[in-house]
Amino acid sequence: MHGTRSTSGVNGQKRARGGRAARRSARSEGAGGGVSPAVWPGLEGGRYKPLDENAVQAVHETALRILAEIGIQGATARCVDTVVAAGGRVTAGGGRLLMPVALVERMLSVAGRGFRLHGQDARHDLDPVGTRIHLGTSGAAVHVIDSETCAVRDSTLQDLYDMACLADALPNIHMFQRTVVARDIPETYDMEINTAYACTLGTAKPVGTSFSSPDTMRDAVEMFHLVAGGETAWRARPFCCVSTCFIVPPLTFAEEALGIIETAAETGTPIKLVAAGQAGATSPATLAGAVAQQTAEVLAGLVYINLLNPGHPALFGALPFISDLRTGAMSGGSAEQGVLMAACAQMAQHYGIPCAVSAGMTDSKMPDYQAGYEKGITELLSALAGANLIYEAAGMYGSLLAASCESFVLDNDLIGSVLRATRGIDVSEEALAFDVIQEVCINGPGHFLGHDQTLGRMQTDYFYPALADRSTPEQWRESGAEDLLERARQKTRKILDGPRPMHVAREVDRVIRDRFDIRL
Repeated sequence: MHGTRSTSGVNGQKRARGGRAARRSARSEGAGGGVSPAVWPGLEGGRYKPLDENAVQAVHETALRILAEIGIQGATARCVDTVVAAGGRVTAGGGRLLMPVALVERMLSVAGRGFRLHGQDARHDLDPVGTRIHLGTSGAAVHVIDSETCAVRDSTLQDLYDMACLADALPNIHMFQRTVVARDIPETYDMEINTAYACTLGTAKPVGTSFSSPDTMRDAVEMFHLVAGGETAWRARPFCCVSTCFIVPPLTFAEEALGIIETAAETGTPIKLVAAGQAGATSPATLAGAVAQQTAEVLAGLVYINLLNPGHPALFGALPFISDLRTGAMSGGSAEQGVLMAACAQMAQHYGIPCAVSAGMTDSKMPDYQAGYEKGITELLSALAGANLIYEAAGMYGSLLAASCESFVLDNDLIGSVLRATRGIDVSEEALAFDVIQEVCINGPGHFLGHDQTLGRMQTDYFYPALADRSTPEQWRESGAEDLLERARQKTRKILDGPRPMHVAREVDRVIRDRFDIRL
């Protein structure tokens, strides 16, 4: 079945109902808080399968062989001791940690399933099970691009907060993971604490970030306890999922990131286990080989965290990226990228574990034609495959090196269209409309424009982009020939110039600012 359908906008305000003018107003506000009844978080994908059943099994068996016969290099002493005590072993002389098939399968049997990603507001909770899909943000862009001047500047903490506020206001962006690096805070500890707080302050939707050290993460979780109302409340509804690139591909653990996995297990923090090789560079050039290697690497992380805390909420983050083999540069907007993410979604579904993929990482530097088709094809393929959590779906440019505020508004429309395409077609008796066709053709006016079914289904069956122009060329010219990007700029300014959400109580905010050096 489909996910829960929401009829409420931002701040709990019900969308206006009744009357054509009200419906038109609701559609026009779709990029600023209006919720379309035609699409919703958690609708089901799963129709697109680049891997057939035999191919899924072959990838699975290859991943198991990689772990059992090649193994992972760079394990810490604690990791080695934990895995060896459970049946793993270390190669003589080479120091590679091997994980036998029986160990991997045993840990898969206890891995976390059926967990939710919580928001501060329960209305925004996500249920990433089966082939239910949700789209949101991620990345660590170091630049912001001005779409009017094409100027490129360093990203700041204020940019991050602005983007969190945009995600909070835009109904088709379902979660917000950190998008840009606050380069105006040079100290790593302060930057990471402020990043976590900016995300938390800006949106009540599920948030995510990353940390470079366990100590910093523990302090951030202490801050999350204050926001949640205590450690018990946090453990019941943790609203931040920590992303960790715990693998340096190919097949090497990142020492500090293993500490992040350990801290997540200790603090009850959901974690996204990311293995992100680049096909042709740090993973095989063949798409099947890239999927197999990244699957093995994520399985290694699942083994470790489930040895530490069986059933821990961990996302399957196999993210093989594409290289343009002519130059070696990453090609996040390629068609192959979309196919790879769809295949990784299938592997996660094979294990029954919620998955995280990356799509929408256009290589374009601006919201232009290239950005539109690259974002569209990669996000649609991932959604059709039923990827549970599609990150990087809004705001990102330059192969994740840059971000754009206006793109949040543009991508909100794009995501709505992706959701509607993924939803498919209702083939119920009512939808087949035999009686309606008979009535219109035999006794009716010969058209369906004013029919009750048409009026009744125009909202639930059709998604209306808030910004896209569907007027005739003459109407467009007469109305000022305004382009899509300019409309996006206006909508972005309207959201950011309006009242900002305060998702942290003022007294809690004061306590946090006394405890930490908050720069917002």
